[in-house]
Amino acid sequence: MATPPTEVTQLVLAMNGGDESARSALLPLVYAELREQAESYFRAQRGNHTLQPTALVHEAYLRLMGKTDIAWESRSHFLAVAAMAMRNVLADHARRRRAQKRGGAAGAWGEVTLTGLGSDPGERDIDALDLDDALRALALVDERQARIVELRFYGGLTVEEVAHVLNVSSGTVALDWRMARAWLRNRLDDSDRD
Repeated sequence: MATPPTEVTQLVLAMNGGDESARSALLPLVYAELREQAESYFRAQRGNHTLQPTALVHEAYLRLMGKTDIAWESRSHFLAVAAMAMRNVLADHARRRRAQKRGGAAGAWGEVTLTGLGSDPGERDIDALDLDDALRALALVDERQARIVELRFYGGLTVEEVAHVLNVSSGTVALDWRMARAWLRNRLDDSDRD
């Protein structure tokens, strides 16, 4: 069950004023939501992957709390920035694992994959680094679509929340979300064939 947005929004706004107690009070209120989102990335994973949802949430939260240059606006803004942090943690982890594969011990490599983009339950897994690369390419074509994927997929925001964060209509977000998923599927399928 999500915490009422007003309480989280009040805390993130208090953080802008340097209220350290607000920082401490925020994690318990958003932890379950962030953990649920992180778990959704790993639902269809093999049991031997090296990054766990709890570690993902903790690392992303530490990165968020280490940033002092963010002017927090609302719960949705916090979750949007958390989405970017989780994406970065996943991509960094995947890069480290690839580097270990190239120079590390044999058998140390296990793909970090994420379940599909939220459309088909039977959709194949997506390598985290391939998705990050594809999102970077999408951002060159349509930055808003890439941001929508980041907010929906990594941040778990609803269409309405994304619309609020990006200051566009819900219909625009829904259409861009469909188009971006199709573009990413094509891009990822093309990279699989290479």
